[in-house]
Amino acid sequence: MSLDLSAFRPDGADQPPRVLPVMCTTCNTDRHLTITSVTHPPDQPADVVIVSHTCSRCGHFSEHPAWVAELALVLARLGQTDDVLILGGHYMHCGQPMERTHSELRRLAAPLSTEDTAEDDLEVYLATRVLRCACGFQMELPE
Repeated sequence: MSLDLSAFRPDGADQPPRVLPVMCTTCNTDRHLTITSVTHPPDQPADVVIVSHTCSRCGHFSEHPAWVAELALVLARLGQTDDVLILGGHYMHCGQPMERTHSELRRLAAPLSTEDTAEDDLEVYLATRVLRCACGFQMELPE
């Protein structure tokens, strides 16, 4: 999926970029949104971000430019802290940045064929970092 930055077309030299409202365009509301990521696009004003969200009512996904102030109104509502939010490269849960606790080395194995041969396992080792929230929630991400 590629990001459509056409919403950044300026109306004039001194005009801010046009951004879309933080809402589900199918349901025409922002009451059922789950915000999944927020990033700052390069060469844009500090109050404009790229927001990704999914509507829990209809399942519609959208990623587009948005005003930080409008996004803050959606995030301030109750019920927005159940999932992990990626904000500027930081992972957040319960409204707080998750802390890196340690690293792990995970072994993944799968048979090379469906026949019953135990010696034909394909093994991959994956280094991960463990992030933990103050509430006890934790997750592992590839290094």
